[in-house]
Amino acid sequence: MLTAFAVLLSVTAVLAYLNERLLHFPTTVGVTLAGTVASLLLMALDALGVPGLRGWAAGLLETLNFTNFVLNGILSILLFAGALSLNAGQMLRQRVSILTLAILSTLLSTFLIGFGAYFVFALVGLHVPLMWALLFGALISPTDPVAVLDLLKRARVPARIETLIAGESLFNDGVGVVIFLVLAGLAGIGPGHAEPSVLGALSLFVREALGGMLFGALLGGVGYLMLRSIEQHAVEVLLTLALVVGGYVAATALGVSGPLAMVVAGLVISAVKERAFSPDTRAHVEGFWETADQVLNILLFAFIGLDVLLTRTTGRQLLASVLLIGVALAARWISVALPFLLVRAREGYGAYTVRLLTWGGLRGGIAISLALSLPDSPFRMHLLTATYAVVLFTIAVQGLTIMPLVYKASAASTETPARS
Repeated sequence: MLTAFAVLLSVTAVLAYLNERLLHFPTTVGVTLAGTVASLLLMALDALGVPGLRGWAAGLLETLNFTNFVLNGILSILLFAGALSLNAGQMLRQRVSILTLAILSTLLSTFLIGFGAYFVFALVGLHVPLMWALLFGALISPTDPVAVLDLLKRARVPARIETLIAGESLFNDGVGVVIFLVLAGLAGIGPGHAEPSVLGALSLFVREALGGMLFGALLGGVGYLMLRSIEQHAVEVLLTLALVVGGYVAATALGVSGPLAMVVAGLVISAVKERAFSPDTRAHVEGFWETADQVLNILLFAFIGLDVLLTRTTGRQLLASVLLIGVALAARWISVALPFLLVRAREGYGAYTVRLLTWGGLRGGIAISLALSLPDSPFRMHLLTATYAVVLFTIAVQGLTIMPLVYKASAASTETPARS
């Protein structure tokens, strides 16, 4: 495993270097595309009869296990770091719109994409049960906070729009994982134990989601009490790291949502960091988490590109995937536009906000890790191929064409003052 991680780290560093020197794309986009090209090149060499390279690379990637690498590895760090970097007070003021989008939009998108996928797979001659199609809807609906936050840092959008997009992305990530676990439990293929009824599903959802947020608030409160009583930056970095890694493991053991716990814990620490840290210590702690966020961010997206190497597809799967890119995009727009009617007039968002939320809804490592976590079945590869297609489209196409829309949304936001 150490050898595999060393190779991944070295390849990622080279891809990031080449992107900065030659392509000048946003880092997440650049390393993903470069990793994908490298994977396709290895696949082409294998098809031409060059032995060994593809098998060696695939063996290394399988050793690392993408699902464990993300869900049981770096996800806790990325979510906490993302939440810590945000303005908790601003998020609290926009809590209605953020939670409305994070919960209602994710639920609506899950069913829109799920039913759409069911009919698309049937249209191309691939039989996928409805529950598996809904699982695809659940895993592909949440926007990836890692990709979105990296995009926002480069785009320099107005603070209110940045907070809305980042907050929705952080929370819908946790909500999406919970919905996926509930559906997997109902289908009898996941770790959750939901009764096959509406009440059973609701009970599991509340336990995971609400329990995760309450546990995250507890972690953040305990962390604050410990941090404010000392003034040694190395120890305070260690405390926050233990809070994240240990807290995520504890949340999983308690049966509550680890992702939501990390988001809430990060927001709690962000809200009290002026009282918890001295100015010098705060600079060290924030610097550590910003660096960890950026490095792991790049590593994750290089892994996404390289992991294409493990996907073997058929023509029908590719056709379904192309159609599902359109389904996912349409579902994202509908699932944002309808709930947004409840909050737009109340909080005075600009006319381009829905379009920005739609086109800026990038997918990433969480969708792929959930798809890879599905058990072996005749339908698994159908979903996995479609997941890779949607993720790569959002990163490569939407990620590279978002800036004109950002400028229009910024102008509209400036012209439309916020309502109190």
